[in-house]
Amino acid sequence: MSFIAGLGNPGPEYAATRHNIGFVLVDRLAARWHAALALEKKFKARLARVEREGKNVILGQPQTFMNDSGEAVGAVGRFYQLPAERILIVVDDADLPLGKLRLRPEGSSGGHHGLESIEQQLGTRGYPRLRLGIGRRSEDHREITAYVLDRFDAAERKTMQEVLDRAIQQVECWLSAGISEAMNKFNGAVTAPPEKGKQ
Repeated sequence: MSFIAGLGNPGPEYAATRHNIGFVLVDRLAARWHAALALEKKFKARLARVEREGKNVILGQPQTFMNDSGEAVGAVGRFYQLPAERILIVVDDADLPLGKLRLRPEGSSGGHHGLESIEQQLGTRGYPRLRLGIGRRSEDHREITAYVLDRFDAAERKTMQEVLDRAIQQVECWLSAGISEAMNKFNGAVTAPPEKGKQ
């Protein structure tokens, strides 16, 4: 069994913001796989269960708010006795340029509070994470709360559609062929929009 959790914040005011790109990818996967996400209070998450190529897969969107994502991820992982390497976290990354994807089998949180929470709950950094680059307004501007909680502009949305299409292929490759092949085939950048300044 595998668990794919996209991180984000619950509520309509956060829908389609940069910080919620993990939620968006899970919604896209659910639609593609004809799976219906539903709130399960005991897990503090919206979950869907589906079979892909003979394998059981859980899709999830923690409903704890981003910084406490580990509560939901940990609850699902413990209940189903999942090894950390079968829990794939999809998350936004402001330190990656807009339009870039990076799948890794493990690593640090990079200051992302959602990943910090998951690491704390799982007791390891050894879980795969798919980072979707959202860029930042400027490299020297570290306070990015307003930026990540804002929505993509038209040019950025076009790029992110390409990113999501590629990320879906990468997740499906991870499920069918493993993380090494998924990294080799899909890590990297799609065509980014013309820069209006530094991303």
